[in-house]
Amino acid sequence: MTTPRIDFYTASPAALKAMLTLEGSIAKLGLEASLIELVKMRTSQINGCAFCLDMHSRDAREAGESERRLYVLPAWRETTLFTPREQAALAWTEALTLITEGHAPDADYAFAKEQFSDAELVNLTLAITTINAWNRFAIGFRKALPA
Repeated sequence: MTTPRIDFYTASPAALKAMLTLEGSIAKLGLEASLIELVKMRTSQINGCAFCLDMHSRDAREAGESERRLYVLPAWRETTLFTPREQAALAWTEALTLITEGHAPDADYAFAKEQFSDAELVNLTLAITTINAWNRFAIGFRKALPA
């Protein structure tokens, strides 16, 4: 258990307003809600963000995601439970979240380009970037899970 640090919501309302505006725009970009929740879950798993995992596991279930797929999400490459579009999104999510390990490999980009239009790929990248930012806020400031 870690001790919460500052409340980033109240410490800089302007910064959080910008983040919330960015977050709000993602739902309007035309990507499937269930896909976005898978991306948020996978990113938060990689980053080890308990607060975001708790939040987005609930959001994913509300968006129609099954418990089974959420349980096996860390091992998505080992199952046929995910569509090629979801697999491409998850591969791109891992490539960008772990950017220092492979600098967004060409194979992951090519796979994503097979499944997403140029605009969709930019929108997906924004969603991945945004959840990575939220993870850094929650982890960095030790955002506590709600009781």
